Amino acid sequence: MAMTIHVDIVSAEAAIFSGAATMVFAPAEMGEVGIAPRHTPMLTRLKPGEVRVQTDDGKEQSFYVSGGMLEVQPHIVTVLSDTALRAKDLDEAAALAAKDHAEKLLADNRADIDYAKAQAELAEAVAQLRTIQKLRKGHTS
Repeated sequence: MAMTIHVDIVSAEAAIFSGAATMVFAPAEMGEVGIAPRHTPMLTRLKPGEVRVQTDDGKEQSFYVSGGMLEVQPHIVTVLSDTALRAKDLDEAAALAAKDHAEKLLADNRADIDYAKAQAELAEAVAQLRTIQKLRKGHTS
C-alpha cells in the first residue's frame, strides 16, 4: 500500500473533498507545486487554477480553485478557497461570458472602471477555461 497524505479542499460554501492521496498538485503563486506524504510544512497563496489529487487507488481527481491558501503539514494538506468546484462541474459558457465581459471592461478607457477587479475576473475565467480544456483532453478524471 502506498503512503498517503490526508487532503481537505474547502470553499466558502462547503467542503469539496476530504480523503487520502498519494500526491497533490496545486497552482501556487510561485508556480505549480507537488506535495507528497511527509512534505515539508509550508503555507502559500494559490492563484486561480486546477488542483489535482492522486488518490491511493491510482485515480486522479481535478478541482478548480479561484485562488486562496494552501497549508501543508507532514500528514495533511488543506486548500482554502473562496470558490472551489469539482472540475467536471465547471460551466464553460459562464466562464467564456465572464472572460468576454472582463476583456470588454479592460478595453474600455473609462475612468470609472475598477481595472484590478476586471483583471482578477479575467484571470479567474481564463483559469477555469484552461481546467475545462485539460479535462477534455482526458488529462484528469
